[in-house]
Amino acid sequence: MSLIESAGSYAIQIEGVSKRFGTHVAIESLSLTVPRGAIYGLLGPNGAGKSTTLRMVNDILGPDEGTIRLLDGLRPGREAAPHIGFLPEERGLYPKMKVLEVAAFMGELRGLSRREARARATAWLVKLGLGDWLGQRVQDLSKGMQQKVQFAACLVHDPELVILDEPWSGLDPVNADVLRDVVRELAAQGKTVVLSTHVMEQAEQICDAVAIIAGGRLVRAGPLATLREAAATGRIALAFHDPETSAKAIALLADPARTTRCTSLSELALEVQPQPDVRPGQLLADLLEAGLVPRHFEEVLPTLHQIFIDLVGKGAAHPVRSPPPREVSP
Repeated sequence: MSLIESAGSYAIQIEGVSKRFGTHVAIESLSLTVPRGAIYGLLGPNGAGKSTTLRMVNDILGPDEGTIRLLDGLRPGREAAPHIGFLPEERGLYPKMKVLEVAAFMGELRGLSRREARARATAWLVKLGLGDWLGQRVQDLSKGMQQKVQFAACLVHDPELVILDEPWSGLDPVNADVLRDVVRELAAQGKTVVLSTHVMEQAEQICDAVAIIAGGRLVRAGPLATLREAAATGRIALAFHDPETSAKAIALLADPARTTRCTSLSELALEVQPQPDVRPGQLLADLLEAGLVPRHFEEVLPTLHQIFIDLVGKGAAHPVRSPPPREVSP
């Protein structure tokens, strides 16, 4: 299900939510809609309010102001819980229980029969590479393996909405790939996956859409592709088949009337920043007219990390007052 197809339906709807702890404002006037079927990233620096938001969605905390509705109208808590799988940032497994027992127990808490819970837990644990550890105690597993057990536990009841708080914490690259593959499979089945992270590279690899928060306030939200296009500066990357053609292209494109910057990246590749009134198509036309045919010509889109730094700043490890929220539509 695409973001456009699911636009009339929501998995999470947050309206005017605020949360305070004493004099500290953790979340301030947050409004956000997560469409069904999306892999949605809640991004921000440490202390931004990501975990607080997810705890309110799961009714672990209650908002001081505002409303939260889930899955087209369910209230957080008893009403929505059977439909949600939650992987908290602070892992919570019973260390002396056996791996299969603890995963199945979580399924029983969500309403599954003991037999069904054991069958589903076994299937998920095997899928996640823990088939040889079903009878071992949780305390005998590594931190990364324990995390996979808890991941299985949050999926065992087949939830419609899966919420993962810093899911890659403690995972090695191989197991991080396994988790990403499972998240993509869940989305392909029409489920909604919401994940929080402060690692932009992880989010960029997997998310359809993101919301960036800092200092408890929404900074920007929307489909990832739309955010990248909106933040583009017009830089063009080019490559040619031979050094001679590349050198001639540099001489042509270095003209101040055409570009503000022309940088050689290698014997065959270069990057240019067109003048504000010069369209990329005009640069390509000028090259072709001069007989300089590029083998590669495309606009350079900023990475999510670059967008994050531009919006929040390098000092984002500390809560800051952010610009007013602006949501970008697809």
